[in-house]
Amino acid sequence: MSQVTHVVLVEWEPGREDVVEGSVRPAIRGMAGTIPGIVDLVEGHSSSPEGLEDGLGYGLVVTFTDAAARDAYLVDERHTAVGAQIQANARRIVVVDVG
Repeated sequence: MSQVTHVVLVEWEPGREDVVEGSVRPAIRGMAGTIPGIVDLVEGHSSSPEGLEDGLGYGLVVTFTDAAARDAYLVDERHTAVGAQIQANARRIVVVDVG
């Protein structure tokens, strides 16, 4: 089976920077060491010089061993807890899976 790349782009709600930096981003990074099937997890603010983010200035990219690992992650309570934190602080979220 081939790897699956899960791409999440977020536009944070204005005024939520302290919460995002203090608890949401650390929780996101923490998924890498705790959820089986994650090969790599990269997250951060856009550094693109193109300026084409359209407000989606934060990205999270998770690479999974395969589609089954991605599917298990989607219902894993550790992911759903972090997902709830993201949703509570986001104005807009776009998710695309490749692979």
